[in-house]
Amino acid sequence: MRDESSGLRAEVVAVGTELLLGENVDTNSAWISSRFAEIGVDVFRHVTVGDNVVRLLAALRDAASRADAVVVTGGLGATQDDLTRFAVARLAGVDLERRADLVEHVEAHFARTGRPMPPRNRIQADLPAGARVLAPVGTAAGFAVEVDGTVIYCLPGVPTEMATMVDRDVVPDLAGRAGLATTVSRLVRTAGVSESGVAERCAGVVERLDAVGNPTVAFLASRGETRVRVTAKAGSREAALALVDPVVDEVVGLLGAAVVGLDGEGVEHAVGRQLRRLGWTLAVGESVTGGGVGARLVTVAGASDWFRGGVVAYTESVKTSLGGVPAQVLAREGAVSEAVAGALATGVRDRMGAEVGLAVLGVAGPALQAGRAVGTVCLGVALPEGPPRVRTVVLPSRSRTQIQEWATSVVLDHLRRALGAGAADPADPHDG
Repeated sequence: MRDESSGLRAEVVAVGTELLLGENVDTNSAWISSRFAEIGVDVFRHVTVGDNVVRLLAALRDAASRADAVVVTGGLGATQDDLTRFAVARLAGVDLERRADLVEHVEAHFARTGRPMPPRNRIQADLPAGARVLAPVGTAAGFAVEVDGTVIYCLPGVPTEMATMVDRDVVPDLAGRAGLATTVSRLVRTAGVSESGVAERCAGVVERLDAVGNPTVAFLASRGETRVRVTAKAGSREAALALVDPVVDEVVGLLGAAVVGLDGEGVEHAVGRQLRRLGWTLAVGESVTGGGVGARLVTVAGASDWFRGGVVAYTESVKTSLGGVPAQVLAREGAVSEAVAGALATGVRDRMGAEVGLAVLGVAGPALQAGRAVGTVCLGVALPEGPPRVRTVVLPSRSRTQIQEWATSVVLDHLRRALGAGAADPADPHDG
């Protein structure tokens, strides 16, 4: 029996034995729930099923008996264990039919990559009879079918392909079915202030909006950044933006120099803008982040105008030979130290002929390094004049990957502030 609560009800079925074995983490279901929450669709259950057509069919039958919409993610590939199309066809009581246009799409995809197409990939063009095609992003088409009043959306397990289809196909379709208003969200992105610190500064705004209910404000912290999401519902996108934009402006004013960008622009974009404004170029020396800083910087369009390059100086010999760190400084201070961070920033700056040098060193774990705790990160910025600006920060109780991602964001914000974008911010910088 279906739940009698009001509103449109959804469930998510994630498919893949690798999820049950713990080899992969199911991030798709959480993302789908978050996206649906933004448009007011309630997700009541997440279910994970291995690559078994009988168990998948049972899970789909159960979900369809309770929900108005079921989202299936995974199992649309070309291997023998990709069974979603078979289970959904059995649930709908129809046969699979091969779509000629999808065969052409898969063949063209392989032709563009210069690889021969395995004949088995043609099964990716097999969909339940009567299914509505959701245009493929890679080789796997998504599809939607109706079973006894429940719409079932089948999406690839690849997160980027899944997310594209949710935003492009599923959300608009669900919004239309539920008669939902248009929902618009914008992000204010900050660095150097904790989630609780950001929430404290915005407490007055949140309290005022809670009393109204539209727009809403949410706080999201990850990878050394805290995001403030402002969401509004209205009859049109323009009307929703008219509600959102004044709140975004107010939040930006409250958070001041902690704001690094809006929407899709992060701290690396702020760094690029500052360097361009000053007419300076940048060189990077990094150890603990293993190239993560350079990778973030080159995501900015036009980065070649101000980013000269970087050195991944992981060993002491490379810190000395390529990073320009004096051997006696390394021996005296230790590899993870402010002195070495400053020397590395200066060394890469001078050797690459840039105006600015940036360095990041640290201990990502799992064990102490020369007495320095796991999560210790040393930062250095060398500007055209004056001694390098160095700093040590510590992020305890995090995984190796989390420390590396956090260190990347922190060192970029350290540079942003050194370049003048955050100098007046009274916040508690980089408090994790």
